Amino acid sequence: RQAGIDYTAHLFDYARFPGAKGAADALGIDLHETVKTIVFQTSDGGGVIALMNGDHEVSTKTLARLMGVKTVEPAPAQLAKKWTGYEFGGTSPFGTRTPLPVYCHEEITTLDRIYINGGSRGFLVEMSTTDLMGLLRPTVAALAE
Repeated sequence: RQAGIDYTAHLFDYARFPGAKGAADALGIDLHETVKTIVFQTSDGGGVIALMNGDHEVSTKTLARLMGVKTVEPAPAQLAKKWTGYEFGGTSPFGTRTPLPVYCHEEITTLDRIYINGGSRGFLVEMSTTDLMGLLRPTVAALAE
């Protein structure tokens, strides 16, 4: 809202439809158009957000290499919440408590519109990919396994 971009809010029952696949099923959308927001912890103790299509997984080796660190691993839920302010399953890349670098899988940029978490479980925001890139200015790379 603060950025003044156009978006459409989509609510669904997260308890019945958890995760990216659940969200895609609940909303009747293509899993590839859902974007997962995953918080990782680096070997040097820092954090990073990776944006990945719902039907792919992040290659931690690739992400670590791109960041110039030894390893990355999914951040424990408590640490991810401390950095972002969001609960697991409701993590959004927007408005995080701590500014974290954002990496985006290159296939996301080929989509016209995406569905990404809006900050709580069961709440996706449909928006243009151009707006996503403009707001977050992520590093775009091939991040999939």
